[in-house]
Amino acid sequence: MKKLLFIILSALAYSTNAQDMEASKERERAMLHHVYFTLNNADSEPDLKELIKGLRTLESIKGVKNLIIGEPAPTVDREVIASDWQLSLIIYFDSVKDQDAYQIDPIHLQFVSNYNYLWNKVVVYDVLVDEQ
Repeated sequence: MKKLLFIILSALAYSTNAQDMEASKERERAMLHHVYFTLNNADSEPDLKELIKGLRTLESIKGVKNLIIGEPAPTVDREVIASDWQLSLIIYFDSVKDQDAYQIDPIHLQFVSNYNYLWNKVVVYDVLVDEQ
């Protein structure tokens, strides 16, 4: 019985360690942080410009490799296209760890504090970049 218990506990420890190692590998992969902002005043050009100004402050955060700001493209309207947002932010990070550090960076926290009055909805998609 003790031998069986030892085997079960060893297998569990190995499995947990393997899962931890796999999760650690995932945290080292490059990723995209894609944010969609729905503004309180969707037609306000001054609000749009103000938010863009605020988003530009995020470029100085360590770990931000590339930052892209965009608006909805005037493509043909299709049922699958989400159109309930006015501004998009895409940030490329070398790792999930870099993105985690970005979330608690004082510049990011200040951005949220200073500009959150401009939006009523934020949707985020965090994507691991395919390893090629």
